[in-house]
Amino acid sequence: MALPKILCLSPLEPAAEVVEQLSLMGWDVLQASDQAGVSRRIQAHQPMQVGVLLLKDFAPEQLAWVEACLRLSNGLEWVGLFHAPALDSPLLREWVLSYFFDYHTLPVDWREFHLTLGHALRRAQLRGRDDIYLQATGKMGMVGHSAAIAKLQQQIRKVASTEASVLIGGESGSGKELAARAIHQCSRRAVGPFVAVNCGAIAPSLIHSELFGHERGSFTGATSSKPGLIEAASGGTIFLDEIADLPLELQTNLLRFLQEHTIHRVGSAHSLQINVRVVAASHVDLMEAVAAGRFREDLFYRLNVLPIEVPPLRDRMSDVPVLAQHFLQHCMTDKHQRRVEGFSRQALSAMMSHCWPGNVRELSNRVQRAMVMSDQRLITPADLGLNMARSAAGVGLDAVRTMAERDAIAMTLGRVDRNITHAARELGISRMTLYRLMDKHGLAQGAG
Repeated sequence: MALPKILCLSPLEPAAEVVEQLSLMGWDVLQASDQAGVSRRIQAHQPMQVGVLLLKDFAPEQLAWVEACLRLSNGLEWVGLFHAPALDSPLLREWVLSYFFDYHTLPVDWREFHLTLGHALRRAQLRGRDDIYLQATGKMGMVGHSAAIAKLQQQIRKVASTEASVLIGGESGSGKELAARAIHQCSRRAVGPFVAVNCGAIAPSLIHSELFGHERGSFTGATSSKPGLIEAASGGTIFLDEIADLPLELQTNLLRFLQEHTIHRVGSAHSLQINVRVVAASHVDLMEAVAAGRFREDLFYRLNVLPIEVPPLRDRMSDVPVLAQHFLQHCMTDKHQRRVEGFSRQALSAMMSHCWPGNVRELSNRVQRAMVMSDQRLITPADLGLNMARSAAGVGLDAVRTMAERDAIAMTLGRVDRNITHAARELGISRMTLYRLMDKHGLAQGAG
């Protein structure tokens, strides 16, 4: 069996002793001393899951390029080796909390170091298995475990196996484009292009040319021929968002395309055969638009072959905590943002009590706001721009337990300066159990 690979980054100090010890522990050691070396090693030696940074003396001017190395190797679990006095630097401590799985101080207790590397490798392997599982089971980029999301995913798998037109309904911000992308990715057209068009965001005078293309000289300013967005999606999927905003005369052209699978560029007398699947979406009731004369009835039935409804967030409230954590982790990838541990129990309660008129988009925006506004490790209702929930009514027992478990871990880690051994001892659990729970609650990234 091949030895697990480990990257040893030692920018200023000789690393002979560390390399020798890693080899004795059973690692295939790859060395680098600069950003170019890290890049070469990562590209040439995959899979590689663990890295060791040897930095005996810390100078702030080293931070930029060493940080660039760590970002370049984003998929690795890093373990640091530092002189204890270097950790007096607030900048280095912030850096370790942002990028490292764990750290040790010099001189090294090699037995403890060996155990730490084993934990880092197993966590990297679990994360890798998670990625493979998500790809294999088709999570479709959707976050949540509610019955509403499970039903939507089941519908997407079914419609993805066909070539018929799909009409996606749902409120603004509920994730209609995400559902359209999932249909494309689960279909035989996944290798082809996915072209998203917001019909309400294109000027009415330009939308014909944008969708169907134009020939040179067909109108003032048309200095060259240009394919339209439908043509650009050939072999794949075109997603027509807010289809109700399409002018009536363009609805006629779209209907003809759906019937004949051909288009005419503006200014051309020749038709082009186009092989593309149409997925449309609207936040308004198209039947009401038909009744009001704003939408063609024949086009509606052409699009509405396979209807799908994306549920509003208020119908999948059990997904709110995990969605909020997902958006928080996404914000944390921007290392210029100040580090925030997570959500307070009051914030989770306030989110569970909010009706979310803006749906998932509103939740994402509020989490981004909270990352900027928070002055504490745990986000408060005020940071989210929400009123404090008066009671826990409406919050399920499972959610309350999850909040309590997460808060206990976060507060304990803060109290012991994120020392994993001490935190596990205070909580009365093993280090491995603590690592698992930190991973579960989104506390593991950047944990020391």
